[in-house]
Amino acid sequence: MATSHNACVLPPLSDSIPPDYQLPLLRFPVSSQGILADFAPSTPPLVPPLVIQCVNQVERRGLKEAGLYRVPGSEHLIREWKRKLLCARGALPSLDQVADVNVICGVLKDFLRSLKEPLVTFALHPAFLRASEIPDEAARQTALCHVVMKLPLANRDTLSFLVLHLHRVMQSPECRMDLHNLARIFGPTLVGHSNPSPSPRIIMEDTPRQCLVVANLLALPLSFWRHFVGEEQENLVPLVQKPSVMNEQDQIFFPLTPPEVQMSPGGGCLPNKLWDCIGTTFPPSNASRTKKTGKFFPLPVS
Repeated sequence: MATSHNACVLPPLSDSIPPDYQLPLLRFPVSSQGILADFAPSTPPLVPPLVIQCVNQVERRGLKEAGLYRVPGSEHLIREWKRKLLCARGALPSLDQVADVNVICGVLKDFLRSLKEPLVTFALHPAFLRASEIPDEAARQTALCHVVMKLPLANRDTLSFLVLHLHRVMQSPECRMDLHNLARIFGPTLVGHSNPSPSPRIIMEDTPRQCLVVANLLALPLSFWRHFVGEEQENLVPLVQKPSVMNEQDQIFFPLTPPEVQMSPGGGCLPNKLWDCIGTTFPPSNASRTKKTGKFFPLPVS
């Protein structure tokens, strides 16, 4: 049974997004039938700008909407805006023009569903299913951490970004979307199947297992996911104030690692025995993988 670790409450990402925020320039493939890395930038965190744009808008306007991600938007508008975003050359068109936030939710889900392979990849799909079915919670979380760390970098960073976003949705009482509701919606979208042409029997068998995978991913401690995108949050949303005058709500994620857990091996609130099982071969963070080229303000030190 998946249980969510909600000791750290995440503020809305939109708290720190200036109204005139522009995503970095990126040329998308015209078709959405590529793999995720085809849409990701070349510098970490490797999250496609389309995903960032949709999440920014959803968190700015949708965290008081009941049934967020469950209530459908207009199929016609979803197709139209997905096409506009995928065919954009240079800066993406602003989603401020979309009146219904459910359309933006639909664009995000449809983009993820129409990738050439699911976010968890065909190769690692069986490993995610097996790990999620381990009865012991500590062993299950250890196995899931191992599998997540085997994902291609763009898939891993994007999954981390989405999990942190879904936690904000879960923490909004107005949305009425708990862990299991979101798992039912995002199971087929993020996990999919182990091959591009599953039989009807496999589709039926996979559905509950897909939901179980997402439920267990959402139950992993937030600090695990922050390791992959937290240190590079300034690449997603540029800060508009100097550190000396920033308030807590101006940060995208806070705190990255609370003082009481900064000494743990993974820099977060995973149980020590879980980090011991994972070992010391934790992959380098995005910051150590690629040298930053932009000029960003560092986060204030608590």
